[in-house]
Formats: sequence, C-alpha cells, structure tokens
Amino acid sequence: MDYKKFDIFSPMVFVLLVIVYLIFSQTAFSYHINKLIGVDLYTFGVIFLGIAFYIIGIVLSNYFLKNKEISLNTEKIDKIFSERLVLSLVIIGILLQIVNLIYLGGIPLFSGYLKARAATRIWLLSYLIFLPSINILIARYEDKKYYLLFLLGLLLFVATGYRTTAMAIVISVLITLYYTKDLAWKYLILSVIAIFILLVVVGYIAVKSIEWQSWSSTPIELLFYRAGYTLQVLDRAVFMQGSTHGQLLYNTLMGFFKSTDPRVIVGSATIGKAHSTTSTIFGPALLDFGLYAMLVQMTILGFIMNLIYKVQINVKSIFIGLYAIVMAHLIIWIETGPTDLVVFLFYLISIIILIYAVNIKKVGNK
Repeated sequence: MDYKKFDIFSPMVFVLLVIVYLIFSQTAFSYHINKLIGVDLYTFGVIFLGIAFYIIGIVLSNYFLKNKEISLNTEKIDKIFSERLVLSLVIIGILLQIVNLIYLGGIPLFSGYLKARAATRIWLLSYLIFLPSINILIARYEDKKYYLLFLLGLLLFVATGYRTTAMAIVISVLITLYYTKDLAWKYLILSVIAIFILLVVVGYIAVKSIEWQSWSSTPIELLFYRAGYTLQVLDRAVFMQGSTHGQLLYNTLMGFFKSTDPRVIVGSATIGKAHSTTSTIFGPALLDFGLYAMLVQMTILGFIMNLIYKVQINVKSIFIGLYAIVMAHLIIWIETGPTDLVVFLFYLISIIILIYAVNIKKVGNK
C-alpha cells in the first residue's frame, strides 16, 4: 500500500491526534494516575465542537481556492532564500543557542532553576532563526551534511529542558522529509517511535530535575498523567469561560517582553496556583473570551493550515518547510495551547512570504 495516497500530515491529522490525546487522557482517568478523576461530559462536547469548526475552516479554505491556480514566483524566492543565506541563518541560530547556554551557566535540562531562566531573548531569537532555516535548508537543498546541523541544533535545544521546542524541531523536520523524500513505511514508523521516546525521556528528565518537586511516577505514567491533568484543566476552563478577560492573549503577544508566562495565568485562574499550566488548544480562548472565541479561533486555524498546505502541495520549495513548522506546532498545541509568541510569529512569517511570493488567481485569468 502506498501511504503517500493517504497524506498523513494533511491538516486533518490534527483531528486524529486530538482523539489519540483523549484516549491517553482517559487511560490516566481509568487508572486514577496521581488521583486524576476525569472530566465532565460537557467538556467533551466543547472539544468536538472545536474540532467541527476546525474542519469548517478547512472547507472554507477549499472553497476559497476552488477554481484557482496556485503558482510560485521562483525569482523572488531564489533572490531571498539562497543556499548560502539559509545555511548562514542555521549556523547563527546554533551559535545563539550556544551563547544562551553559556549565559545561563549550565544545562537547564538538569536544573529546574536554570530552566526557569532558559527562555531568554537570545533563546527566542535563536529558535525563531533556527527552526525555519533548518527546514527550508533541508526542503530546498540536497546535502546530507545538513542533517548534522539538524542534530546539533536539536541537542542544544534539548539541553534547554523544553519539550515543546525539541518536539517541534523533530516533528517539523520529519514532515519536511515526508514531503521531500520517498520515505519507506519502516522509516516513518521508526521516526514516530523515536519522537515518542524523545518526548518521554526529555519530559521525564526535565520533571525529575525540578528541585522543588518530587515525582514517583514512571516515565510512561507521567506521559499519561500530563494528558489527563491538562484535560482536567480544560474542564475547569470550560466552566470558567471569560474569566481572564483577554489577559492570556495580551500576555502571549506582549508578556515575553515583560517576562510574563501566559501559562502561569492559566494556572492561577484554573487551579488557584501560579504554576505554568497547559489547558489544551481549546483552553486559552475559552478562558479569555468564551466559547464563540474558541470556535472562531479553530475556524481560522483550519483555514490558514489548509491554505498553507495547498500552497506547499502545489509549489513545494520553501513552503514545505514552512508548512512543516506550523503543522508541528499545531500538533504540540493540542496539549500546550496557543500561548507562545514565537509560534504566532511563525504563522505571520509564513503568511507574509505566501502573500509576497505566491500567485493565487482564477483559472483562465490572464
């Protein structure tokens, strides 16, 4: 069977992964891992409503692109994204992360105190530069030594102790390779297993390294626990709609410059503790503005994801890498939620480049 006929990383994979996430959560509830008790049936209704509006966004995007031709202005792309420039950006991103670790004075993966300070402005700039450039480099240029740069960058970001950045790097590069190389089934499956192991190991080491916490759970139990706990936070958000009055969105866009973590606001609002807390992709909009805002958010996400997807399917080039980045973060947002400034910047960059270098016109128009 040719798996390429079933586009595994199309925007619809989000729906499948949300369901998988719910299964993980229910496993945690069934075994009462760390006393998790479950969520209200109404919360599941909100989740599936959010999924439905995400699909509506995809449908609207398809309608927008109906009878339209998508073409790439190759001259503009070649002018900006030369191999030398993109390679230089990858190296700059790596060097900035090395500077960040030197500035911190240690490896945050092994210290909760260092991890609390790891997301510096240098870290943000490093990630903002490295992730798009490594994906564009691999998508556009054939050179096996670039995989060494990918591995080096991955190790440096793993050292910061943040699962999400490490996962985004690995998942996005896998998606890029999926669309640029003829990966056999066995390599695709092995890659997924490797990503799962990375998720478990980095998450477990980071948690065990937090000096002020004590965990007795196994790495696998911890993975299920996080899914169940996050769903319970969403459950509270569902019944506290509009309670943060836009603070999450404001601090997502501006909080980094004020050293404010939006997820701490989530924790304060839902569990009454100023802890960094995730509430799934549906939670922040619910807490800020209520159900209608969440449904609008999911519609917009479906529309944008499908638009970038259709562009990369038609013109390929750097849009393979750009789509890989936003899809990787959408997958991660299933747990963490849209509370990262850097991810919004990736969406913004992708849309700007799309507007600049892609022509979308009705078939037959001159």
